[in-house]
Amino acid sequence: MHNSLDRALVWFRRDLRADDHAALYAALRAARQVWCAFVFDDEILAPLPRADRRVEFIRDSLVDLDDQLHSLGLSHGVQPVRLIVRHGQARALLPQLAAQLGVQAVFASHDDEPASLARDNQVRGELAAQGVSLYTSKDHVVFERAEVMTATGTPYSVFTPYKNAWLKKLTPFFVKAWPVARHAGALAPWPAELGEPGVPELHDIGFERTDLHQMRLPSGSSGAHELLADFLARIDAYDRARDFPAVKGPSYLGPHLRFGTVSIRHLAREAWQRMQAGSRGAEVWLSELIWRDFYHQILHHHPRVDGHAFKPEYDRIKWAHGKEADALFEAWCEGRTGYPLVDAAMLQLSRTGYMHNRLRMVTASFLVKDLGLDWRRGEAWFARWLNDFDLAANNGGWQWAASTGCDAQPYFRIFNPVSQSEKFDPEGKFIKRYLPQLAALSAKAIHAPWQALPLELAAAEVTLGENYPLPVVSHDEAREATLARFAAARGGPVQARDSPPRKTSKRLTAIRNH
Repeated sequence: MHNSLDRALVWFRRDLRADDHAALYAALRAARQVWCAFVFDDEILAPLPRADRRVEFIRDSLVDLDDQLHSLGLSHGVQPVRLIVRHGQARALLPQLAAQLGVQAVFASHDDEPASLARDNQVRGELAAQGVSLYTSKDHVVFERAEVMTATGTPYSVFTPYKNAWLKKLTPFFVKAWPVARHAGALAPWPAELGEPGVPELHDIGFERTDLHQMRLPSGSSGAHELLADFLARIDAYDRARDFPAVKGPSYLGPHLRFGTVSIRHLAREAWQRMQAGSRGAEVWLSELIWRDFYHQILHHHPRVDGHAFKPEYDRIKWAHGKEADALFEAWCEGRTGYPLVDAAMLQLSRTGYMHNRLRMVTASFLVKDLGLDWRRGEAWFARWLNDFDLAANNGGWQWAASTGCDAQPYFRIFNPVSQSEKFDPEGKFIKRYLPQLAALSAKAIHAPWQALPLELAAAEVTLGENYPLPVVSHDEAREATLARFAAARGGPVQARDSPPRKTSKRLTAIRNH
């Protein structure tokens, strides 16, 4: 297909970089002139609040991408190469742009979310009516769809055998970068008929600036490589540091993976090479990247998980509902449960758009198994706030915590929020960061203030029920109610078990908030 086309268009979506880009590489090899475009899709933007960190992250990353494309063009004597940015409904604007540019093909990366597949099918039909082809290719994961299957040709639903098969299949070929720069001479200069180039400001698309830049989350490929360089200097300690929210353990690359400002092949290659050299931290981080692939193939093979339990029998669970349940959900969202680690984590989420992975597990377990609320309510709340929100990973993580998903946390294993706090924030450093009213409590008392002596509470100026709430539920009582709730759905009695030990390998997200 080398330069068999005259004109082509690359449609950027969740792959906002110009290096190691499968669709861009394919287009440059296939056509003599290639334009690049991104659409701020109103169908995605409409439900979002007007101040949304993710929209700002995307917009700033597009400025970075525009610069990358411009530099690529200059390196081959083509100018000015600029990113075409549109705002409206992608399913209508893409075919219009393809007709305006007179292209024979549009190239894009796979997106297996159900709504995205429906959109792409409609765009494919509209383009076909114009005689234009839509070619899509793998870019967002190392292995996708049916690339890693069981010996009988069925998709994996348990992580460990999937991971073993994934690692067995991995060769340098699968993490090799696509050499985009080598073929960038096919980039086309900005077409004058499109008017002046430029990435629109946030207010041009109906959004406002946020506190993103105070969150120490640099955008674009340049920001991704800045974070990666920082993480690689401490990756060897990842296995030991990752569970402690007061410690700088994760890579913080989650949003960059989500929006493709960094190549998954680059990250997997870095981790794999270090793992082969004996780094336990790199081995564990690579495992988390494999979790990400795992959840994406689950969504591909089982799209019903978007809205339903992976294990159908758990759709029968009778979750708490009504005014009291709504009040409990509101307390969870706002960090007013009376359990300090849970509350600090929820405040971290709403204030920064980030939540440490260990805390994602703790807060999700608390919502489902302490408050008895439907996991889908929590899934939607995380989708609203997480900077790195990804449907496959968020759904997989919530179903793991709720014990309704594939290879999930067994329903009889229930996190104790106090012991989790004592184990993973032993000095209360993380809690104090978000709940300063508890800062004067001792390291022993801060995890469960209601158990502290009245004199200690008074000395720390903590008045339960006033400047910090009493627990909204009793963990022990809630635990028994959860066991009964699951037993009823399963049709039989259940014997109680203790909370999982630290060595449990399951994680709430495939990304672990890299």
